[in-house]
Amino acid sequence: MSDGRVLLITGASTGIGAATAQLAAERGFRLVLTARNRNKLDALVGEIGEERALAVGCDVASWEDQQRAADAAIERFGAIDAVFANAGRGGVPGGYAEGDPAEWHEMIMTNFYGLALTLRATLGHLKASKGDLLITGSIAGRRPIPGSVYGATKWAAKAVGYNVRGELQGSGVRVTLIEPGMVDTPFFDDPKPDALRAEDVARTVLFVLEQPKSVLLNEVVVVPTAQNW
Repeated sequence: MSDGRVLLITGASTGIGAATAQLAAERGFRLVLTARNRNKLDALVGEIGEERALAVGCDVASWEDQQRAADAAIERFGAIDAVFANAGRGGVPGGYAEGDPAEWHEMIMTNFYGLALTLRATLGHLKASKGDLLITGSIAGRRPIPGSVYGATKWAAKAVGYNVRGELQGSGVRVTLIEPGMVDTPFFDDPKPDALRAEDVARTVLFVLEQPKSVLLNEVVVVPTAQNW
């Protein structure tokens, strides 16, 4: 159980973020949930209960929004004990030769710059609580995928995880990369019956958060049995 620890989740309105919020609430966490879609966040808070969860509309690529989310967490709960930097945007077709640069920009601003801003807004609080930082990477950040700008952003997320772990050495903050394979979420237009469910990744996140403080899981790769990666 969490003993009431405060967990901030970015990209919490759907998919992995929402599933993690629901499971974390069951395990006793208090939650700060951020995403651009405030209506979905409010519905999720309604399911969890306003006494345990706070919704904050936030575009992760906005420094002002990220600061506001962290400030709201402290004002409401007094601390941030864990951060799940989960917000992300999926890939677009076309590769480097024919892809849409505007789509690339939005994806890079979310998957890399937005991740960096989440860290900037919350690391001081995590140092104070000697808490946990979890980052959603991907197996796309562990192997080359021809033409994939998305894959490059997930290589960047992996680098952020390694580099910030070095920066936090000796601080008491644990840093873990969560690297899923294919997950059946709104990321895809069509259902993926052989993929992981968002709940599978959520259980992985809670497994990491519930380890004793003497245990650090640097990277957790979780893939569906049917996926040959």
